[in-house]
Amino acid sequence: MAATSVKSPNDVVDFLIGQHQRIKGLFDETLSTSGPERDEAFVQLRRLLAVHETAEEEIVHPRARRELGDRHDIVEARLEEEHEAKTVLAELEDLDIDSKKFTEQLSELRDAVLDHAEHEEQEEFSKLRQDLSDDELERLTRTVKLAESIAPTRPHAGVESRVANLVAGPFAAMMDRARDAILGYS
Repeated sequence: MAATSVKSPNDVVDFLIGQHQRIKGLFDETLSTSGPERDEAFVQLRRLLAVHETAEEEIVHPRARRELGDRHDIVEARLEEEHEAKTVLAELEDLDIDSKKFTEQLSELRDAVLDHAEHEEQEEFSKLRQDLSDDELERLTRTVKLAESIAPTRPHAGVESRVANLVAGPFAAMMDRARDAILGYS
């Protein structure tokens, strides 16, 4: 993933890049363990990916679309990648965590997600950092954190737009968080 300089300690770009690094670490941890440790790492990974992507879809991508002007294709490509990642994550939930198929699919997903993050950092985040003031970047951080606090904790393919997240998201989040509490994943 692209290295960038820190503009502000509360900069949304730095916050999201930090999450990208955490996601990379959770992929590595999930792939390098087995049994209960793998399951725990995968649950953390799935949850972080779900809340992170929801916040990007609700807050970051719409703002980047505005700043990018007629380059809507950039955001559309990221949304399609997020849809594909959610689909694969949902498939992974149904597989034996220690199976060869799980490991293969998770490895492919890792590569796709890291490529996706690289594109976000280079194409969207750099534009946000270039065009927005420190105050705007800090406000976006607070908004992203709020969106993440109420986001679904599991992948929901087909819910990649701001409108879809706002309509379906609260119900999905409530169901996900209840399921997580029942299963002890809080």
